[in-house]
Amino acid sequence: MVRVQTVAPDSIADELGLTPGFELISVNGSEIEDFLDWEFHTAEGQLIVEARSPAGDRLQYDIERPEGVALGIELEPPHIRRCANRCDFCFVDGLPDGLRQSLYIRDDDYRLSFRYGNFATLTNLKPKDERRILEYRLSPLYVSVHATDAVVRRRLLRNPRAPAIVPQLAHFAEGGIRFHTQIVLQPGLNDGVVLEQSVADLYELGEAVLSVSVVPVGLTEYSKSHLVREPTHLECRAAVQLIEDFSQRAVRERGRHWVYGSDDLFLVAGLSLPEPAAYDDFEQVENGVGSVRFLQQCVRAAHAGLTALSGRRIGILTGSAMSRLMPQVCMALHTATGGDFEVIEIENDLFGPSVTSAGLLPGNAFMAALRAHSSLDLALLPAEAVNEAGHFLDGMVLDDLVQRSPVPVHLSYDFADVLTPQVLS
Repeated sequence: MVRVQTVAPDSIADELGLTPGFELISVNGSEIEDFLDWEFHTAEGQLIVEARSPAGDRLQYDIERPEGVALGIELEPPHIRRCANRCDFCFVDGLPDGLRQSLYIRDDDYRLSFRYGNFATLTNLKPKDERRILEYRLSPLYVSVHATDAVVRRRLLRNPRAPAIVPQLAHFAEGGIRFHTQIVLQPGLNDGVVLEQSVADLYELGEAVLSVSVVPVGLTEYSKSHLVREPTHLECRAAVQLIEDFSQRAVRERGRHWVYGSDDLFLVAGLSLPEPAAYDDFEQVENGVGSVRFLQQCVRAAHAGLTALSGRRIGILTGSAMSRLMPQVCMALHTATGGDFEVIEIENDLFGPSVTSAGLLPGNAFMAALRAHSSLDLALLPAEAVNEAGHFLDGMVLDDLVQRSPVPVHLSYDFADVLTPQVLS
């Protein structure tokens, strides 16, 4: 069932009298089950839309829509496809009690993979889903592969019914679907020769696999540490060497590095990050791959448009992972603005010190750090630490933090989005 959530004023839908709560039944005779059906079937200019009003009346609308004009309808959020896997390193299993309820949803939804870049395993697809992916050309998809060996992958996913991933990807590739893939490195299971085989198998799929990222597994104090552990310094070094060897081959044969290690992988390995060119187009920056180099690029590109901050102290609040890498970004920021940038490392008191990602820091931890650094002229917080409603993981509301902070606060994705005269005026 698909319902209207909002209707834009003065839009086609508004003129027709559609309002929030209307159920959308079909378009041009095709049943509407979710937002994919709606977007696919309303791409035409001539539409016959069947709907049911909140009062239960079934109505039909004959619509002639000019090219490029939106109908003005926003749908209610879809029901999330739940995960059928039980990975030992599952993020949900590593959560403490008392957080936002939405965090405890085990999602594994190919539709959200296409729409938002969420990684999905594709283990819960039905034949109808496979047909829709091909018919609607849902490309690229973001796929958690972890291992191409079917036995190893089923062990990693704790799912004996997980289909073999290589034939599955090959089937979609024949239909023109492309993929960004990831391998979460779990030592003793999918590293070493298994990792080497996985990367080789994905490479053999040709141009369909756009990228591969290798990310070390991250655990919290609540994770199943008796079943899984984080990779050691030497294990990460071995993975980096494998990645670099294979990326050199990819550059020779395809002109792209293609396979990348996350910043965390290099950090644990104790190795310097690759130069920006090694990340090609930064396809997986939101997966922590090339984050530091990407930030440096953003600052340099926006150099002329950044505001002068000479004599001002700006605090960058972040987790322990980025705090060790952020000084490289601070140099570019100082050059561009003249400001004095101070990295403030925050330990995660919600998940434990082993969780080093800035995006997983709770609001209370930020609040404590702000109070301890009240002499700053400005504080920058990672924008990924809050959801669309402005809530931190522990439920603190951003507006409350801003009002209670002794320091002016801004959320930032890449610094260039905040350090401008328009924002800081």
